[in-house]
Amino acid sequence: MSKNSSLLFNLIAPIYGLFYDMQKSRYGTVIDNVSDVLDLTLYDTVLDVGCGTGALCSVLKEKGLAVTGIDPADKMLRIAKRQPENKAITFIQANVLESLPFENKTFDISIASYVAHGLQNNERKKMYAEMSRVSKSKVIIYDYNQKRGLLTSIIEWLERGDYFHFIKVAKEEMEQCVFEMNECFSEVKVVDVDAKAAWYICTPI
Repeated sequence: MSKNSSLLFNLIAPIYGLFYDMQKSRYGTVIDNVSDVLDLTLYDTVLDVGCGTGALCSVLKEKGLAVTGIDPADKMLRIAKRQPENKAITFIQANVLESLPFENKTFDISIASYVAHGLQNNERKKMYAEMSRVSKSKVIIYDYNQKRGLLTSIIEWLERGDYFHFIKVAKEEMEQCVFEMNECFSEVKVVDVDAKAAWYICTPI
């Protein structure tokens, strides 16, 4: 979520907007399927880190949660705010790699969907630490597992991110995360939500 990343996501925001309804449907299915492991409807407040065009925020709101979405890309947030069902959602332009504008333990849970794999190791530690700081009960890192497809591999190779390293060490990295002398999580549980993705359910310190 560097300055260059923000520029990129501002550029491709209209394309993301085209998939808003499809993303909503997929997020809704995943949340329903995982409810026997972690029922999000039992919580009141949630922070969506890297919320993009707001598809996940919208689903979380429909599940009865008070939702705050943050993203560094202003054009992503503009699309999110234009959706009529998102009027009751708070959207804030903010970067999780900087200090978030929230007090400690502001939210019951926080979730970052397909954000972690695009960051470098030291950036992920910062994200984990910030999400742990602002969350009371759970931090959910929703991202790839190791069962990647060929197209995903090609795209991630072209993007030159840290995807290939991340998927090998994700759980261990979260379990061992220490940032500024503080542990990030006390426990990490992995739940595969489909063939190529997982929820890394973390308990904040």
